Amino acid sequence: MRLSSRTILQLALMICGDEPYTGIFPYRSSSYITAFFTNINLPYVHDGTTRKWWVESTLKELNEKSSEDPKELPSKEILTVIQAVIDPVEFASGNSNFDKALDRINTLLKPEALTVKVDEETGKVDIFSVQGLISSNDSELQVITKAIAIFPEVFKTPTIDIEKNKIAVIMPFESKFDNVYHTIYETAKSLDLNCNRSDNIWKNSEIIQDIFELIYSSKIVIADITGKNPNVFYELGIAHTLGRKVIPISQNMADVPFDIQHHRILIYLDNDEGRADLQKLLTSRLKTLKE
Repeated sequence: MRLSSRTILQLALMICGDEPYTGIFPYRSSSYITAFFTNINLPYVHDGTTRKWWVESTLKELNEKSSEDPKELPSKEILTVIQAVIDPVEFASGNSNFDKALDRINTLLKPEALTVKVDEETGKVDIFSVQGLISSNDSELQVITKAIAIFPEVFKTPTIDIEKNKIAVIMPFESKFDNVYHTIYETAKSLDLNCNRSDNIWKNSEIIQDIFELIYSSKIVIADITGKNPNVFYELGIAHTLGRKVIPISQNMADVPFDIQHHRILIYLDNDEGRADLQKLLTSRLKTLKE
């Protein structure tokens, strides 16, 4: 496959670190653009012309090269470029924002039926073709997915709708988490989002039904897995099964089991400074999901 002209141009702007990606992707001057390509064994030297147009022209050339998987993936040269653009090492200087960069590049590649995933421990960048995506014409994309009919016996399926501005918070029912919940609540409120946790609800006679309905009706779920609380993991499984957007948080990476280590976990300290940092991280992530 070949990437669209729009994707190629936006990818060029990301490589340059130019608007609208200033402060998100690293800025690269002429010599650093040359280094970007030579470091991935692509012998291209910037000729001194306008950076973004030169990079776009170079990417167009790479885009025309043969692909090992012509139906699903671009050329291996383009794949190498994408991997280098989002390489965590490139963001080590602190003059860019890796989380926003990953969101931006995945948003860009979504119409191409591609997605980028980065292993947090190794920094390895993988690019996948999104299965089941077909193009009916140049302006319309149709996604074919396999639907799963769920008929739970433990819960009653609610008749309520999903609320796009609603957040479910799942965490241990312990007073020591009240300050953390307050931080999440105030963060959501600042973004015109509504959040709640099940111990604040008494609608049904069974608490598990209140929990299920809260998760069911929320677009986003924030799960605090600190302490490996079994109830939290039970509810987290419900959220994943229902296809909700989940933001896992924890005070300790050691509390993150292997099964969910491939998710991006927001680690925080439970003190004033740590909760302030958590608020910043949640604000950035919730803004992205809200958009």
